[in-house]
Amino acid sequence: MAVMNIILILLMVGLFVFGNFPLFILAYIVVFVVIAVRTMITQGLKRIKFILLIAFLATLSIQIVACAFIVFPNSDPPEAWHYVRKAFGVLLLLLPMLVSRYISVGKYASFYLPSLQDAVTISFAELNSGRDAVMRGVDMLHHAGKSWSIENLTSMAVDLPRFDSFRYTNNGTLTTEYFELVNSTMDDLGIYIIISNTGSPASEIISVFTKNQFNHASLSFDRDLKTTISYNGGERVYPPGLNAEMIEYFNQKSDSAILVYRLPCSAAQKRLIAEKVSEINREGSAYNILGLVHKHSFKPNIMFCSQFVYRMLQYADLAYFTKNDGRVAPTDLIEQDYKKKLEFIREIRLN
Repeated sequence: MAVMNIILILLMVGLFVFGNFPLFILAYIVVFVVIAVRTMITQGLKRIKFILLIAFLATLSIQIVACAFIVFPNSDPPEAWHYVRKAFGVLLLLLPMLVSRYISVGKYASFYLPSLQDAVTISFAELNSGRDAVMRGVDMLHHAGKSWSIENLTSMAVDLPRFDSFRYTNNGTLTTEYFELVNSTMDDLGIYIIISNTGSPASEIISVFTKNQFNHASLSFDRDLKTTISYNGGERVYPPGLNAEMIEYFNQKSDSAILVYRLPCSAAQKRLIAEKVSEINREGSAYNILGLVHKHSFKPNIMFCSQFVYRMLQYADLAYFTKNDGRVAPTDLIEQDYKKKLEFIREIRLN
């Protein structure tokens, strides 16, 4: 497995530095052939192998189309985007591995985006046999086809240049008025955790691997959610990082919904979180998009959404489960509440 990882990393680096359109297509085909052959010689249900092969063909088609229209378009986009588009094309190399991982894990597996080692590992040990397994595969293909649409891939490719996982890009987007509103909530001895199904392109693609609809986490100081904040992309208005959020932000598809939970706290704990948020707002922040795969923050205020929520709870001694913050998925904030600290407030269906 270590050798495979090294070969894959070298291939990705080589493509990024020297790759052109033919080499990218050749790399996609080589990976397809290798993973398809490995699937056929691995013990497992023939039906599942058939589903995997169909899925690999679908991902190969997506890779080729994305490479032609996004990575190496006929138009002449700004030169500054050249390496961003090539990086996107290199990441597409992992697509069939992630799809195989998704189909191969058991029904009750729980993970966020898999590590590189997990991604290149195929396991049939946890598959259920018979009709249920086949139907799950069919459902996965249907959902994956919608999630990996050209529209979603294009939207993410256009948005990628705004993100930076190595330096702060967001500073001072939370206003004085916002913190005045936060201060007015201190009589409410509770902090509010929000898990949402936004329907954004990134959320749709992440849901393919998490198998969860709810893939965004936010924090609010008030029950009416007027002080909601999280790490997000800034809706192309503000830089990616720590930003305020409104209900309209979550309403990006027909079945968008949010779940609201209240975590009791003292006034001192709530003020600690408010002060820490103010400190991050002053120092600067950035959305840790690399952290979704590489569970590491290169600077203290570079985080993704659920990582931010969990760190704030840790900072105020309110964390009710123990986990590496870089591995906390949004649904962990609910599913890991074994001590029943959370109070369910409401579910809001936005449409």
